[in-house]
Amino acid sequence: MARLLRVLVALLFFLFSTVAFSDNDSSGEPVNINTASVEALADALLGVDRAKAQAIVDYREKHGVFKSINALYGVKGIGEVIVEENRDNMSIGNEGE
Repeated sequence: MARLLRVLVALLFFLFSTVAFSDNDSSGEPVNINTASVEALADALLGVDRAKAQAIVDYREKHGVFKSINALYGVKGIGEVIVEENRDNMSIGNEGE
């Protein structure tokens, strides 16, 4: 019984420490993909490292502001999984509306 309790405590610690020490922004505010820096994008979006964040900024600079979240599909390295995992944590601000 004591062993089971230790295993459960260790599991809970692992789960909560993963959330607490996540690299991603947990402020609750969506990141504006039309104005965010490379660092802000990499910090705020799941599955987006610095290279993918740079690709988003480069695409934005070349093609103009994103008119919708789905426009991210045009960015090399950004696919459906990344967009859907982050959809609620992204905005286009007033620029694309």
